[in-house]
Amino acid sequence: DATSTWRDMLRLLRRPLCAAASPCTHEGTPSTRTLVAFKHDAIQRRLLGELLGRFERKGLKLVGMRMRTPSRALAEEHYEDHRGKPFFERACVHLCSGPVVATVWEGRHAVAAARSLCGATEPTEAIPGTIRADYCVHWRRNLVHSSDSDATAQREISLWFGDGELEPWDEAAAGFYYELPTSK
Repeated sequence: DATSTWRDMLRLLRRPLCAAASPCTHEGTPSTRTLVAFKHDAIQRRLLGELLGRFERKGLKLVGMRMRTPSRALAEEHYEDHRGKPFFERACVHLCSGPVVATVWEGRHAVAAARSLCGATEPTEAIPGTIRADYCVHWRRNLVHSSDSDATAQREISLWFGDGELEPWDEAAAGFYYELPTSK
């Protein structure tokens, strides 16, 4: 009946779903985090709201966000894995040349989910519907960076965010995105 349905809904809303000590899981897969940095070309083109919305609609949970113009030292640390490659210098210069909005997203397979939203680095190879396919024409002006592995995500998050700067929160709608162990 309607009364028991409302009672069940209230019970679900009162229960902590994604507390830091008890991350959301789906079939035993814990929630993970990834860094997504919206580069200054995304800011200049006024695409930030649209791009953030794509990650929210995917079901990822925003737990950190900050805007800053990276120092050269931060850019070099960020792109450390690419040191010695022909594009390293240009990547560092581009990252330092304006404000970047660094974000941390949490969810099931967060790294893979974010990378699927971003699309291939080369926009002409990106699948239609991805950020880079929809908005980019040049691989160096590709609007966004996303971590390529869980280990890289942890390293990059620690570069962009200090201790206590992420904000874990209980997501009341988590059961609508994930099959939780407590779901009926």
